[in-house]
Amino acid sequence: MPPRGPLGAGVIVTRTLTLTASLAAGIGGFLLFLQFGAADGLDAMDIVRSALIFASTFWLAWGATTALAGLTTRPPKVPRDTGPLTGRTAILVPVYNEDPVATFARIAAMDASLKATGLAGHFHFAILSDTRDEAIATRERHWFLRLLADTEGQGRIFYRRRSSNRGRKAGNIEDFIKRSGAAYEFSIILDADSLIEGETLVEMVRRMQAAPGLGLLQTLPGILHARSRFGRAMQFAATFYSPIFARGLAMMQGRTGPFWGHNAIVRTRAFAESCGLPELQGKPPFGGHVLSHDYVEAALLARAGWQVRVDDDIAGSYEEGPENIVDHAKRDRRWCQGNLQHSRIIGAPGLKPWSRFVFLQGILAYIAPVFWLGFILASIAAPLFAPPPDYFPVEYWPFPVLPVSQASKALGLAVGVVGLLFLPKMLILLDAGLRGRTAGFGGFGRALASVLAELVFSSLIAPVLLAYQTRSVFQVIRGADGGWPAQVRGDGSLRFGDAWAASHWIVTAGAVLMGATQWLSPVLVPWLLPVTLPMIFAPLIIAWSSKPTRSGLFLTPAERQTPAVAARQALILSRWQGMEAAVEPGAAPGPAVRHA
Repeated sequence: MPPRGPLGAGVIVTRTLTLTASLAAGIGGFLLFLQFGAADGLDAMDIVRSALIFASTFWLAWGATTALAGLTTRPPKVPRDTGPLTGRTAILVPVYNEDPVATFARIAAMDASLKATGLAGHFHFAILSDTRDEAIATRERHWFLRLLADTEGQGRIFYRRRSSNRGRKAGNIEDFIKRSGAAYEFSIILDADSLIEGETLVEMVRRMQAAPGLGLLQTLPGILHARSRFGRAMQFAATFYSPIFARGLAMMQGRTGPFWGHNAIVRTRAFAESCGLPELQGKPPFGGHVLSHDYVEAALLARAGWQVRVDDDIAGSYEEGPENIVDHAKRDRRWCQGNLQHSRIIGAPGLKPWSRFVFLQGILAYIAPVFWLGFILASIAAPLFAPPPDYFPVEYWPFPVLPVSQASKALGLAVGVVGLLFLPKMLILLDAGLRGRTAGFGGFGRALASVLAELVFSSLIAPVLLAYQTRSVFQVIRGADGGWPAQVRGDGSLRFGDAWAASHWIVTAGAVLMGATQWLSPVLVPWLLPVTLPMIFAPLIIAWSSKPTRSGLFLTPAERQTPAVAARQALILSRWQGMEAAVEPGAAPGPAVRHA
């Protein structure tokens, strides 16, 4: 059994304060909206809307208080072994219908970065292919030989392709651990687009060696290579805000931390003993293989007594993100199905209470947009259900009545939502300025401009994302399986026609919503314009935001100074792409491979 340690008073206090504050905000919103409703006599629709406000406000407050926890917490000092590396580490790179040139160029860059540390002999790379496309599989074999030739990686870099992709990524990793895991003390799990500095890979191992009870260490990946307006806005948000949110999350979760499925290191024996995943009874989307396996694996490690930790101070860990809203929505559809599937797992025996709460958070992340939509629809339809004046006389209401109009209700709600959404980001900006962190983002002035632009941009695309998430939830509920589509990498620029094909239903929904509001509750029309107008103009927003930009906004430290491993990858990729244009796929890459 792994050595166990106390939870820690700081974790307990942070959890208690965060939950209390979030519940207080939700209850406050519930009571205040009921108070508003009492002005003209309470009805059933007032109670329904108040309940929806409670759920929505609690979720918004939870995000805000997580940021506040991160702002008030400094990174703890973690143990680090400065001695020799005692074991061997496998770096696992699962691939599924990926471009092998780009993927293997990342591996070559990481291998070169490891060699620069003088410790490359302690690391092996395992390319675990689940590719179903035979043409891509042929290219994988060809470029694997080139990878071996360029890196002299014979005996250190391995490739295998499964005949069946049972269990998808989780099954792919499980297959490796069953066959080869005993040879490695640690395993670093990557995605095909992951890129990590050699020094960072060594640092991850040192931290694991220093903590015998640590089963999994998650890094906080930064986003690289974004080019579009959407991609660069997401890249800035992930780089500027996420460290604070992650620190608050780490403080709350304590020994029961998160696993996001990649850019993390696991103790191989602990993972093998604890993380066997069940195949859920029934058909997808709620049955079958576990899609969001990472959350479940973290919970299973915690159940077995292993610590799961996220260290947001580890630099040099990167990934890539979607370049347009449509690709983001496709990936989010899979996450939605996986998180809702956790409703079948949340009651599993032996799980830590906080692990169950993490599952609940994941479910709420996708149910919350449905609450907001329900509130909007209930507000529009409220006049249809207006009761007689004496349905609930005001004198029965136990609190002083606030004589407010429908417009005043909307204004109060808008102020509360804006405060919970915008205030944490502005506080993060202030904290970054005081601590000098804005220097990497072009200075305080440019960081301020980028934060304001990101707030406007996120407000603009929020109704579109809400529509996609709501559709995903209803697709899962009605039994539609979204499968596991391959990730879209590279240029994500969309033509208007493509954007229209992907979002015409959002335009229709926005127009119907605006028309219904004008007909039933015209006083709400101005307040719903920030929701309905982006929906009506969704194709334009999607197409415009997918285009490349060279704006000075959204500058990140990695754009100002390219990380060394990314620079290596760019050089290798450029050379290999030139070779691919000149060499027929399937041809032998040269004498060095035959000699090896």
